[in-house]
This record gives sequence, structure tokens and C-alpha cells, in this order.
Amino acid sequence: MQFSAQVSGHSVAMDASPEFGGEDAGSRPKELLLAAIAGCSGMDVVELLRKMRVEIQKFDMEVSADVSDTHPKVYTHMHIIYNLTGKNIDTAKVQKAVDMSQEKYCGVSAMLRQAMKISYEIKIVDN
Repeated sequence: MQFSAQVSGHSVAMDASPEFGGEDAGSRPKELLLAAIAGCSGMDVVELLRKMRVEIQKFDMEVSADVSDTHPKVYTHMHIIYNLTGKNIDTAKVQKAVDMSQEKYCGVSAMLRQAMKISYEIKIVDN
């Protein structure tokens, strides 16, 4: 059940869980969609905030998805949480960067939005 994909010269390991005959030696293929949207939008947000001169100390994202009950079990809704930490972060600039990523720049979001609802929220911790 193990597969390896070569993507831009990098190996991506995929496998099924033991209950489905795998050895848990890699990511589940469908879950890589969650990582793809986080990577795509996250890179946009970091670059946009850099251009806006917004300094952040820490940035991470959480992506979750609802799955249909019947086969094929597809994602029906994704939710993204943008977590930022820093001093006096301009909330309006962060909102603008996230909106621009989701509405204009992130190709992964644009593709997945055609198949499901994508929602998002921003959490800022003043440190």
C-alpha cells in the first residue's frame, strides 16, 4: 500500500493505515490536500505580510475537513485557522493578506473551492 511520488525533485511518502492493509509509513493521499492548501495559502500570507511590513514571531495554520458519510468519501468542507504571534500585529493587514490569498492568489484554494466550501478564521496572539 506504500507509494512514493516525486514532486519537484522531492519524495512524498504515502501509505494506508494498518486497518486498511498499510504500515502507516506515510501520509494518506487525501490528507495531503490539507497540507497543500496550508502550504499554498501560508506562503502567500507570509509574503504579503512581508510586503506590508508586518513582523510576526510565529505563524502556523490548522486545517480540518468534514468527510462525507458515503463512498467515495470526499471532503465536503474545509476550515483553516491562521495562528499568528507577534507584537502589535495590525489585524487589518493580516485580514487583508489572508483574504487576498484565499480570493486571488492561492491556486489550491481556488481549485478546492470548486468542490467544497472553504471557511477560515484568524487568531492573533499579542506577545
